[in-house]
Amino acid sequence: MPSPRSADHPAVSPPQRETVDALISQTQRLRGGLDAVRRDTAADLGGTDDAQVRWQRALCELAVHQLDDLGRHLGELREGLPADAPETVEPPETVDPAEPEADATAGAPAGSETDGHPPTGRGSLLSRVGSAEWNLLTDEVTWSDELCRIFGRDPEDGGLTLDELPSWVFSEDQPILTAMVTDCLVDGKPIDAEFRIVRADEVVRTIHMAGEPVLDTDGSTASMWAVLRDVSELRRSERAVRESRDTLRHQRRIARTERRLAVEVQEAVLPPWRGSLRLPARDGFPGAGPAADGAALDLAAHYLPSESSAQIGGDWYDALELPEGHTLLSVGGLTGHGVTATCGMAMLLGAVRGMAVAGIEPGALMGRLNQLLAVSSQPALVGAVCGRYDPRTRTLVWAQAGHPAPLLFRDGTGRPLRSPDGVLLGATTGAAYTQYEERLEPGDLLVLHTGRLARDTEGATERLLALAPRLTAAHGAQECVRTVAEAFGDEPRGHDACVLIAKVTGARA
Repeated sequence: MPSPRSADHPAVSPPQRETVDALISQTQRLRGGLDAVRRDTAADLGGTDDAQVRWQRALCELAVHQLDDLGRHLGELREGLPADAPETVEPPETVDPAEPEADATAGAPAGSETDGHPPTGRGSLLSRVGSAEWNLLTDEVTWSDELCRIFGRDPEDGGLTLDELPSWVFSEDQPILTAMVTDCLVDGKPIDAEFRIVRADEVVRTIHMAGEPVLDTDGSTASMWAVLRDVSELRRSERAVRESRDTLRHQRRIARTERRLAVEVQEAVLPPWRGSLRLPARDGFPGAGPAADGAALDLAAHYLPSESSAQIGGDWYDALELPEGHTLLSVGGLTGHGVTATCGMAMLLGAVRGMAVAGIEPGALMGRLNQLLAVSSQPALVGAVCGRYDPRTRTLVWAQAGHPAPLLFRDGTGRPLRSPDGVLLGATTGAAYTQYEERLEPGDLLVLHTGRLARDTEGATERLLALAPRLTAAHGAQECVRTVAEAFGDEPRGHDACVLIAKVTGARA
């Protein structure tokens, strides 16, 4: 419907059609690009449904509504008012009869917009935008057919008066409507706000109302004219973005907290020593006799984080002096990440240490760990290597559970130790674990790792063996650790990893 205008509101020249067509073309290109982004995002995410995904989807939907809204508005601007649009009854002495009729949105305040979807298959261009006028001099109410449909009314029934309108509005939003009407009719101010309505069919819609007073010749307000549009879908998209963003932020706060707890548990459980460690220590385990000359272990270890700093896992390394001068060597890792994995690691490592101090052999120790996992309230799969080194005989007795064998480096070459039988801990109840014995020589180097130094475990073993000349020529375990860290430090890993290096001290006879 045409906008009634007072004498101080001159008619606005219609925009150049070519300019509007260019803007519409740009909007369509943006819409096509957004559709491509939505398709690519859905393909990349692989059907996952976490908070990050929901937030991204909500942003895409909001952008769709906003671009569709812009395209509809530009389309109205290009096409002009439909020929069958209802005429407006001009208020007395407010409009110059010679003034040409204006577009239905021409009287809306600057910055007002329309909401909706492209016209294809979705109804007419003005299906979600309507206009209204309330004439104070004649008490006449004029609503466009589109506004009647937004309110779920038959256009033949006409519009609502200003006295009837509040009964359709949410009670919480009625003060907003009252303030708008007062500002316009009493103070002569333009209005721009939103409120929610409940239609007769109980459908709830969000309405954006923008309007202005129409002045009589004496400067008093003769009527109130407004453009009303249904912004329900737009606000629903904005709400989805807001809610998904809040959910994502909350989950990220939880993730940060869990990561901090996981790091604290890890740091509290893993050996506190940094740099090199010599076992048996010179003061020895209480009650232990003197170690064979030159047969102690020079030890060093390193923890390599995953490529995602948030992925704190349950990998461990450990070296512990045992009674009778023996040394426990172990590495392992649980499936999973976060606090659950690190707490499970703490439980298992404590059990390994306790059973090793009690003198249980590595093969039997693995079997009891498997029994422990079978009755655990939080079952997990665990790969591990556990060995006991006797410095008097320079022998290593070891067992494994679904884990890469230790690598032995000697005379410039390296090889994996022959692996005893053993499946992953927690995979099956009643599994049997055998143990093998390996005689070491002074200068030998043992490399125990959790198998996750690289994405490919076999590839990691081959790359470690290729380091044999450098490792056997190194002066100590700490230098060997630095060599491994340089070789694998920048490796993209989906999980954290540990490496423990033990070098038999002394010279060959």
